[in-house]
Amino acid sequence: MHRSIRLFKEFQIEPLPRIPRRLAFRTAISKPLLTVKILRTIAAARRFRSQASGRMVLVPTMGALHAGHASLIRRARSLAGKDGAVVVSIFVNPAQFGPKEDLSRYPRPFAEDKKLCASLGADAIFHPPAGEMYRADFSTWVNEESVSGGLCGASRPGHFRGVTTVVLKLFTIVQPDAAVFGLKDFQQCAVIARMVRDLDLPVRLVFAPTVREDDGLALSSRNAYLTPEERAEAPTLRAALLAARAAFSKGEHSAAKLTRIVRGKISAGARVDYIEAVDSATLKPARVTKRGDTIALAAFFGRTRLIDNIQL
Repeated sequence: MHRSIRLFKEFQIEPLPRIPRRLAFRTAISKPLLTVKILRTIAAARRFRSQASGRMVLVPTMGALHAGHASLIRRARSLAGKDGAVVVSIFVNPAQFGPKEDLSRYPRPFAEDKKLCASLGADAIFHPPAGEMYRADFSTWVNEESVSGGLCGASRPGHFRGVTTVVLKLFTIVQPDAAVFGLKDFQQCAVIARMVRDLDLPVRLVFAPTVREDDGLALSSRNAYLTPEERAEAPTLRAALLAARAAFSKGEHSAAKLTRIVRGKISAGARVDYIEAVDSATLKPARVTKRGDTIALAAFFGRTRLIDNIQL
């Protein structure tokens, strides 16, 4: 049993093998391209759902797909089976970006994303314009008020309101039987799990481990923003988290000392947003850590904000 199952007891944590980025894309493009339908309206997505047979599995993304997303699509394909359908949503959600964040510069290589989805056996891409998802007088929001408060929620006010709102909309539009998310966005997984539990949504959640580069850097669409110098420094995030886990394994359970270890290992060129040890189920800060707790962090390299986490 994968140790991350402790994170969200009601839902399934799926272990996946570590997939180097270059290998993942070679595997993808070596397959013949299949036909993938492009659904640009809510009505089209609902028609697709009504005509589909078998299990429907959704992979929510904002596009700029990489090997981490590829692993999620592969997992969705295996969950759906040969008779089911995989839908990848590609929607850069404006509601989860703050006024000073990178909405305008977020990469949107849709043609490349479409080819990757087709090569991995996705059946459809839900790719609506912003106006299709949010009318001009849109005024209804979904707020999770516990696990969303700290970590990225404290640094990015309103971010998780945008996440929960768009994910609930995707669930009601696509009506999937299951949805696959990556654990790099650890707090996002916790927030969505709580929303699904509290609102009794009939969606099975599958959370897949983070896919990393060979040097340990978590794959992210934002990695493309890094300069060569910043890219060389960014793997210190993973190295710092591993150092803290090693100290925990040797008997150090003080959250303050473990977070100091992390801070001391991160490149001096980074600007740390937060480093915090939390209970993996509640995301409440831990003073004395225990097995199964998580250390999560966010740091800026130049203008680029990266996140990562590790379970103790």
